[in-house]
Amino acid sequence: MQTTTTAPCPLSPVPCPLPPVPCPLSLYRTMQLIRHTEEQLARCHQRGLIHGACHTYVGQEAIATGVCSHLRSDDVVFSTHRGHGHALAKGMPPVELIAELFGRASGCSRGRGGSMHLFAPEIGMMGTSGIVGPSMLQAAGAGYSFRLLKTDRVAVAFFGDGAVNNGAFHEALNMASIWRLPVLFVCENNQFATEVPFQHVAGNPSVASRGAAYGIPGVEVDGNDVTAVAQAAATAVQRARSGGGPTLLECKTYRTRPHSEGMGDYTYRTREEVTAWRERCPIKRLRAGLLEQKLATAAEFDAIDAEIGAEVAAANQAAEQAAAPDGAVATTHVYCEESGDRGQGAGDREQGTRGRSQGAGEKSQREISFVAATVEALDYEMARNPGIFVLGEGIGVRGGNFGTTTGLFAKYGAERLRDTPICERGFVGLGCGAAMTGTRPIIDFMFIDFLNDAFGELINQIAKMQYMSSGRLRMPILLRGCIGIGHAAATHHSGSYHSIYSHIPGLRVVVPSTSYDAKGLFTRALRCSDPVLFLEPRELMTTKGLVPAESYEIEFGQARIAREGRDVTVVAIALMVQRSLAAAELLAKEGISVEVIDPRTVSPLDTGTILASVKKTGRLLIVDEAFSPCSLGAEIAAQIADTGFDDLDAPIRRLNGAFAPTPYSPPLERAVIPQVDDVVAAIRDLLSE
Repeated sequence: MQTTTTAPCPLSPVPCPLPPVPCPLSLYRTMQLIRHTEEQLARCHQRGLIHGACHTYVGQEAIATGVCSHLRSDDVVFSTHRGHGHALAKGMPPVELIAELFGRASGCSRGRGGSMHLFAPEIGMMGTSGIVGPSMLQAAGAGYSFRLLKTDRVAVAFFGDGAVNNGAFHEALNMASIWRLPVLFVCENNQFATEVPFQHVAGNPSVASRGAAYGIPGVEVDGNDVTAVAQAAATAVQRARSGGGPTLLECKTYRTRPHSEGMGDYTYRTREEVTAWRERCPIKRLRAGLLEQKLATAAEFDAIDAEIGAEVAAANQAAEQAAAPDGAVATTHVYCEESGDRGQGAGDREQGTRGRSQGAGEKSQREISFVAATVEALDYEMARNPGIFVLGEGIGVRGGNFGTTTGLFAKYGAERLRDTPICERGFVGLGCGAAMTGTRPIIDFMFIDFLNDAFGELINQIAKMQYMSSGRLRMPILLRGCIGIGHAAATHHSGSYHSIYSHIPGLRVVVPSTSYDAKGLFTRALRCSDPVLFLEPRELMTTKGLVPAESYEIEFGQARIAREGRDVTVVAIALMVQRSLAAAELLAKEGISVEVIDPRTVSPLDTGTILASVKKTGRLLIVDEAFSPCSLGAEIAAQIADTGFDDLDAPIRRLNGAFAPTPYSPPLERAVIPQVDDVVAAIRDLLSE
């Protein structure tokens, strides 16, 4: 019983045909698959087979079933901690879901995720998250990829009612609306945000009505009526495919099991309420309706029930017998284990950078600024890779606050140089979803202080995505912006938080100090399959240096010996490289020979070059304007002390900025970070040891 209906399309005066309504017995089968699997998991939780949380989808089966019935295999779904039903409706075999909750190697996330982190990108299940909100931003990012790549694929975000009071909801819907992204936002309003009644925390308890604030359709349906959900989803999916933009779908439903198995359930709701909702079961409802209309027989339903029961029982048995993962693989896929996009091949990569100063061989060189060098690299890569696009505030026609995209808008247009709202969490999270779905976003966040607003998206999502998906998802995203004190910018435009971000597995953290390095490292970042945080010292962005006209890249984890010396090693970061070089020049007049090392990347960190230098000089000073406690300098000192202790003739010394926020007045600003005289004094003190 398939029917075809029509709906108005925003892009055409001619009605667009809607997909046929799925066979009701097919819908029934999917709902029963979810129900049987979830009830089996609840029993397994009681047996102790599930090691952590188990968030079941019982009572909400109509929503995942109705929505996913209109998705193609290449459409994508981003989900929440309560994502079992979405995974099964998208096509995940129950054995893979059950094995995952048992922590088996054959689980959909290879035992890395459990109930809250389900990955199966092969079927378009792009992951579930234990954090509220990211699914909406990532679906918007997938929608941006699909628009840029000129496909008619659709992204779906599932989320609970609690998420609509999260900033990610506003930021995702706003961006999806202004850019007409092919996204379906599905709110599963089950009445409770964990254990807090939705009406107690929502100034406007009508989720669907909020769509009007963003200029998109907001549709409310009975989430326990699978036919109603499927019909609403058909309209929304077709609207997205035809270029009409996003839809907000609110499905009113109820979860009839606890928030998570084993939790108390009747401190915030009554048994009578739960019992009443169980009588409104979407599976019973569909079966009764079809029997009443004589569209199916009891025998047909019984056959489906028996088939599903046998399938789930077999899946459970297979999952119990499956092997546990080998502990040896626990640290694989933190970073991409392939070389990535190598551009023109090995010939355009800088070779042998350890143990030598800067140079460019026989390549043509001109003197250009640090920023101009990165623009040159970006222009070259955008021309050869149509999947690259830039997001940021004012990076379009204007070319960015610091000229980071000057001249590119005229060449590549608004879709690839996209001015964003002021919503760092939003467009960083969108970038994550885009990177997962075939494009290469660049996030221009201006100042690292601004990026801190998106800390959760960067740390909980971007940095962990390759690992949690066991390497099946790549995360080719580049995030760039300024660090460092200068220009009397005060405390919200002067941060240097590279130490914090270098602590995070999964991120590459790059801090160049010359134009030459800026171009080579930026090119490498644009070809890398890992997320890269490219930090540009603000005081160096206008400095000039010799840079080859040709494209080249510098490998991460290779330090540069900026100045050779024999008496003391100075490892300097960012602006401190220039100040250390100036100090070395002054001390050279006194016969003191200082070797200056610029790590260039702080994650990965090249300790080999530092150790070799310390073996020669016997002394080490680390200079960094960032705070001293728990800093990168502390890490360098610890590693050198561990491995190179016998080569040291004196204790390792550190010279850092003050442990204080950045002040505004220039005299105060100068007082809180090392100056050239401070470096000179620190070297003299170290030599006197």
